Amino acid sequence: MADQLIHVENYSFSINNNSILNNVTLSVHEGEYISVIGPNGAGKTTLLKCLMRIYAGGTGSISISGKPIESYKQKDLAKLLSYVPQGDSRNLDFTAYEFVMMGRYPHMSPFTSLGTGDKKAVSDALEATETTHLRDRYLNTLSGGERQNVFIAAAIAQGSNILLLDEPTTFLDPKHRHDIHKTLKRVNCTQGITIVSVTHDINSASLLSSRVILLKDGSVAFTGSPAEVMCNDVLEPVYDKEFLFTDHPSTGRPVIIPGDITL
Repeated sequence: MADQLIHVENYSFSINNNSILNNVTLSVHEGEYISVIGPNGAGKTTLLKCLMRIYAGGTGSISISGKPIESYKQKDLAKLLSYVPQGDSRNLDFTAYEFVMMGRYPHMSPFTSLGTGDKKAVSDALEATETTHLRDRYLNTLSGGERQNVFIAAAIAQGSNILLLDEPTTFLDPKHRHDIHKTLKRVNCTQGITIVSVTHDINSASLLSSRVILLKDGSVAFTGSPAEVMCNDVLEPVYDKEFLFTDHPSTGRPVIIPGDITL
């Protein structure tokens, strides 16, 4: 079996005495494409932030590459994990190249200049995300989908082998959703980057993932292959809704189809 990169054991986390995660236990192995799904308020984003130590504390344990997360300096943790938050609409006055270069921060000190390896990592990340043609464009001039691809490029340039993404296709149109999914699947398959992606898009989770983790009320309700997760026995108790399924005509994987809406 591939190496275990992330292991969470009986982990609970609260904010202002409000319980967000409850006795979560899960593992992620090298090369997996994991989708984390579940209704609003299930704790999906909080889980990612705990893995990145944006949120610290909690009870239970989190291990990254076999070591307790608290034993890492933040810069060393960033060499193992990179994080792409939900769509960022801030006014960022940088070119795409400058922004992606910032992803090299774990490998640099305040007094070092950019090395050949740093420049190659940035060029390779732009190429991997098919954003090389945007390198001299300012982020403020890019569409939402172009910006998101540049953010993913920065995460790849960071040089970690685990990529955490929080709703990577939120607010994007169908073409740009497709482009982001294609980018993520490509770097997973060709570069071996392990992906953990939080999403509300259950169909994309089925079509892209090697394994799906389902959260409800801060706990792991189910984990398994898309074929195991995509059924009403699993999904209906979590979402309080019955789904209709069919097999995708190209992949044969189960997908959800819209049901009739009657008054």
